[in-house]
Amino acid sequence: MKAALIVLGVLLVIALILGGSFVSRRNEMVVKREAVNAAWAQVDVVLQRRADLIPNLVETVKGFAQHEDAVFGEIAKARASYLSAASPSEKIAANSQLDASLAKVLMLTENYPQLKSNENFLRLQDELAGTENRIAIERRRYNATVQDYNTFIALFPNSLVAGFGGFSRNDAYFKTEPGSRQAPKVNFNLGPAPAPAPAPARP
Repeated sequence: MKAALIVLGVLLVIALILGGSFVSRRNEMVVKREAVNAAWAQVDVVLQRRADLIPNLVETVKGFAQHEDAVFGEIAKARASYLSAASPSEKIAANSQLDASLAKVLMLTENYPQLKSNENFLRLQDELAGTENRIAIERRRYNATVQDYNTFIALFPNSLVAGFGGFSRNDAYFKTEPGSRQAPKVNFNLGPAPAPAPAPARP
């Protein structure tokens, strides 16, 4: 009887240790998952801020480049896709398209130099530049937070706790798409090139 009580006591102590470890690790996973949610909320705020700036920017550019319907249509479609996206993964994918479309709009300044001196355009461009810098900061923080969470739940024995606790890997990262580091090449020709002047006749 005494030996059985000792064994029972040892098993109870082991169960308490394991249970305490499970609860502790699960609570830490909750904290890290909430940190991911908080980091995404910050990203979402700055991305929404940029989306709000785009209509005014486009209207200003339209005043100087009325014939660039394809570019304006593309950014309107990309912005609509972003605004209709629900999950972080959907918004990240839509944001990649919006990045490319916005780059095309900004490239119009190369064909319409008068835009560079327009006061409203310069103000919007400054606001957009500040927002882009903030986006870059918040994206890095978000990716680092997601990576920390994913690493933690993948480590043993955390992976066992994650399995029992319903914690899964988060793959909603911001990634650099191939070719996204360079501005897209767009043909902004406004019409056919003039015919070359005829060579002067020889005397």
